[in-house]
Amino acid sequence: MEPAARLPECSIGAARLSCVRGDRMLFAGLSLQVSAGEALQLAGPNGSGKSSLMRMLAGLLRPFSGEVAHQGRIALLDERPALDAHLPLGRALAFWARCDRVPAGRLEEVAGDTAIADLLDVPVRYLSTGQRKRAALARTIAAGAPIWLLDEPLNGLDTASVAMVEQLAARHCADGGICIAASHQPIALPGGQVLNVADFAR
Repeated sequence: MEPAARLPECSIGAARLSCVRGDRMLFAGLSLQVSAGEALQLAGPNGSGKSSLMRMLAGLLRPFSGEVAHQGRIALLDERPALDAHLPLGRALAFWARCDRVPAGRLEEVAGDTAIADLLDVPVRYLSTGQRKRAALARTIAAGAPIWLLDEPLNGLDTASVAMVEQLAARHCADGGICIAASHQPIALPGGQVLNVADFAR
């Protein structure tokens, strides 16, 4: 496979973030900075605010206080694959490929990288949890965004698929991208940086 083209310059940071859900403050005073070629794992138990932080970084949730700034497009993978359950997987992915202006042939390449090439004729509703996760990862990669936000990307994956996710994240960072992964499971990311959201609990 030919090496991927160098990604556009990117960075993402947050300063003094706090998050309130309902009447509970999940965390406060949280700051981070990730530059091109770097990765970061967000760790912490369920309920500590990892997913809320990811949505703040993606611009989908307003922080109670603090700021988020980024350079470069963002692709978010979370528990909602956003694929039409009634369509064959290939057609469901092709819809997003048109929206994201994915170059011809790129989707097929990504389908091979994520081990879903033999599933493209299968309706999305018949896919297993792990297959849906790999399909959502394919959509994330194909979008071409330099900043990946992966929320619990290992859920439902077997050992081989976990290794695949880790390899794809490493390649993305080597190409100048950023990978931030929120995971309560161990995940090997370039640089080994870990931020435990629970350390900012209030």
